[in-house]
Amino acid sequence: MENIACNGSGNSQTSFYLIGIPSLQKSLFLPVFVIFLLLYLLILVGNTLILVAVVAEPSLHKPMYFFLINLSALDILFTTTTVPKMLSLFLLGDRFLSFPACFLQMYLFHSFSCSEAFILVVMAYDRYVAICRPLHYPVHMTPQTNTALAASAWLTGPPPARPCSGTDFPDGF
Repeated sequence: MENIACNGSGNSQTSFYLIGIPSLQKSLFLPVFVIFLLLYLLILVGNTLILVAVVAEPSLHKPMYFFLINLSALDILFTTTTVPKMLSLFLLGDRFLSFPACFLQMYLFHSFSCSEAFILVVMAYDRYVAICRPLHYPVHMTPQTNTALAASAWLTGPPPARPCSGTDFPDGF
């Protein structure tokens, strides 16, 4: 690891050493890798099937399923930010992560987390209007409104993640 004196101390590191599961024996790395790989593939396949089913079936072209597509896409992106690096740690022993890669991974993780929360809020609003104001539902939940709500959920996720990511590291890297 190379040291860079960004804050004048001379002990800042530009890469992180990932420990993984400290008490896990080396002989169990492959079985743990297979388990996490299967779970990751299950997440990818399940969410992709939801995407394909909703897009392919015309009877599912309703606001609730439109928001479900967005949630599935965010779930794929959310898990893809961290799981591949974890899998490489278990399979290849790739334990180093550069500072920019760590910062990007953390920023994307926070961004997709915030966007998922906003999509869930939008889904809750959709169900609220459908249940509490069923006669007003077609007026309130038009395709343009749904698109605007989904786009706002996707676009408002990254800005709140910026302060979270910036405060996780001290000013002097």
